[in-house]
Amino acid sequence: MKKVFFLVAAMAMSLLQSHAQDVKVEFITPSIVHIVKGQPTKSLVVTAKPENVQCSTSNGQWKSSELIVKKDARGNLTFLTARGKVLLKEKGCDVAEVRQTFTLDKDEAIYGLGTIQNGKMNRRGEKKRMEQSNLEDFQNVLQSIKGWGIYWENYSPTLFEDNADGMTFDAEAGEGIDYYFMYAGSTDGIIAQMRHLTGDVPMFPLWTYGYWQSKERYKTARETEGIVDQYRALNVPLDGIIQDWQYWGSNYLWNAMDFLAEDFSNGKQMIDNVHKKHAHFMISIWASFGPQTQQFRELNEKGLLLPIETWPQSGISHIWPPVMKYPSGVKVYDAFHPEARAIYWKYLKTLYDYGCDAWWMDSTDPDFFNPRESDYAHKVYGGTWRSQRNAFPLETVRGIYQAQRKDDRGKRIFIMTRSSFAGQQHYGSNMWSGDVNSSWDMLRKQVPAGLSFTLTGNPNFNTDIGGFFCGSYNTRGGGSAPKNPQFQELYVRWMQYGLFCPVFRSHGADAPREIWQFGQKGEPVYDAIEKQIRLRYRLIPYLYSTAWQVTSNNDSYMRPLFADFASDKRVWNMTDEFLFGHSILACPIVDPQYTEEKIIRTNAMTGWDRQNVAGGSAAGAVDFTAAKTATKYLPKGAVWYDFWTNQRYQGGKDVTLETTLDRVPMFVRAGSILPLGPEMQYVGEKPWDNLELRVYPGADASFTLYEDEGDSYNYERGVYTTITITWSDRARTLTIGQRQGSFPGMLQQRQFTVVMPDGTTKTVSYDGKETQLRL
Repeated sequence: MKKVFFLVAAMAMSLLQSHAQDVKVEFITPSIVHIVKGQPTKSLVVTAKPENVQCSTSNGQWKSSELIVKKDARGNLTFLTARGKVLLKEKGCDVAEVRQTFTLDKDEAIYGLGTIQNGKMNRRGEKKRMEQSNLEDFQNVLQSIKGWGIYWENYSPTLFEDNADGMTFDAEAGEGIDYYFMYAGSTDGIIAQMRHLTGDVPMFPLWTYGYWQSKERYKTARETEGIVDQYRALNVPLDGIIQDWQYWGSNYLWNAMDFLAEDFSNGKQMIDNVHKKHAHFMISIWASFGPQTQQFRELNEKGLLLPIETWPQSGISHIWPPVMKYPSGVKVYDAFHPEARAIYWKYLKTLYDYGCDAWWMDSTDPDFFNPRESDYAHKVYGGTWRSQRNAFPLETVRGIYQAQRKDDRGKRIFIMTRSSFAGQQHYGSNMWSGDVNSSWDMLRKQVPAGLSFTLTGNPNFNTDIGGFFCGSYNTRGGGSAPKNPQFQELYVRWMQYGLFCPVFRSHGADAPREIWQFGQKGEPVYDAIEKQIRLRYRLIPYLYSTAWQVTSNNDSYMRPLFADFASDKRVWNMTDEFLFGHSILACPIVDPQYTEEKIIRTNAMTGWDRQNVAGGSAAGAVDFTAAKTATKYLPKGAVWYDFWTNQRYQGGKDVTLETTLDRVPMFVRAGSILPLGPEMQYVGEKPWDNLELRVYPGADASFTLYEDEGDSYNYERGVYTTITITWSDRARTLTIGQRQGSFPGMLQQRQFTVVMPDGTTKTVSYDGKETQLRL
């Protein structure tokens, strides 16, 4: 006999209990429903409260204005649209084992979960144990080409498997099955619903969208500051410099959060000097502490350190592999505990007081070596290490974000983190894809990894440009990779992919990555790198306006093609093209054109081969000035313009392009307005007083230009401006709308230079009032 409990419609939920299987069906919104069987997970992620959803309940059926949930005689749920179209069916579950299986349509494509490094978009046929790690991170968010999504509310390692028996989530810990079903009918809609559940995306500072230089690692304060000096001397744009680990000294002082190494004794002065050079400073911090640090001692006294084995394993920092007879004693802190997070911030505040602009939170997965069952059983705040495991990055990032918001000094928070969980987009963080290897294969894998991450509701993604481990390319001695044409080509193409990521950052080990390491001005590789950096700065008005749409309208920077062209099945598993915002089709080249993909070792070369890969002016060297060709697909349902040539193409076909090393294939959709800014050495060097507006006819267009102070959270109080610019294709008229809003220091008057694909150019003065141009 079944007992049915339900509240009236105004109570915002509907419940059904069964003696055989407890099921709770709760509408959060008309299109988001929370399902619980057994005990719910105590949420660290979901912040939304149930709305007053009008829903009716009868005979095992719950119906809102958007969704129907039906329960069959076996207790399985079916989710349908309000019109009765089946979206998803449960197939079976085991509450005690925390396992739920669903039935998918035969050809239904599914996406997301996290940054799985297998080069695929579609998760059909996937089998993956989801546990946070250096290279792969999981958010437990999945969405279908049919327009539905699931958030699996469980923080333990979980086996995801899709096979002939169904699609299954099988968690390693938990007291019940807990998930959210969402329906929006579109990719963007599911992302918006996930952010409704877990929080919106705060704005990053304007300067974060410039170019960032890093390496593993700058070993003195003088070297770090000197990198900025050299970029300024070469007149190459730069906005951020990053200080990697060991500025604190030995591994026994790991993550002391202070400049304790002798070569960094003037660390605060270094930061001040970087600021005087109009650059910003990011510093590496970790989720673990060495035994000689103050943090370790305080956390240890309170029982707030974990027993797991982590990085670094040895106290001797300059020898590889680790010398284990001198263990480091480094321990990870219990980021789930509010007191531990408070202690973390108390000591991090030292670097905040020095003037650090941004945090590089490394090993937030965290590194977890040689796992033991006793490690997983170890009690942490809120459960065990196993039950809370995957939410670790969320909690450690959240701790910093919330503490710094309370100690607001006019800076927006910018955190770069190696790991991420669902909801982390709300806490000022950008995730990079970990210590990926330098190879064409890995470059190819970054594109779907970043898009998959975006599909979980987290829009901020980047990679180490060039890959982290490039030692295989050091064929002419240590650190020689930047002189190896094989690495040069890979690096340039990776940078062209990075051009379309929210954060544009060069980093890696085994060889330096600064532009001058690759040659000098006038040489093709150097010039290609510089060209990408300069283009990035020109795109910042477009990118920053997109950032506002991400914050205010739940948009995304990196958009899989099926988000806009779901009816074009050819793009369902497209892994080398994507939309950058709504207007630009990014088509990075991810295969070598000038060199071989297989790395040529020096000891395997003939005399001619050595000359061939030596670079420079040697006879027979790779000719990076030669033109090549690449074939790219243009999605069906739009007309496209080549960004470089303005040639017009119909969508739905392959096009073969002439390419060069310094030019990344990119297209602009007809019906777009693309604002381009001035070239500059750093963000803010020049005002946006004469933006170029490129108009691409063929359809009506609209673009909202967003501006604010560039930093601070005043935008949350409405301190910003927007200018809506529209194009009427039939009337061939561009309307620059009346400026809305204000902020201190805004431009009262400016010019716009309007450029058409046929070369027609008109300049118009603008004082904030609506103006029109006929073209």
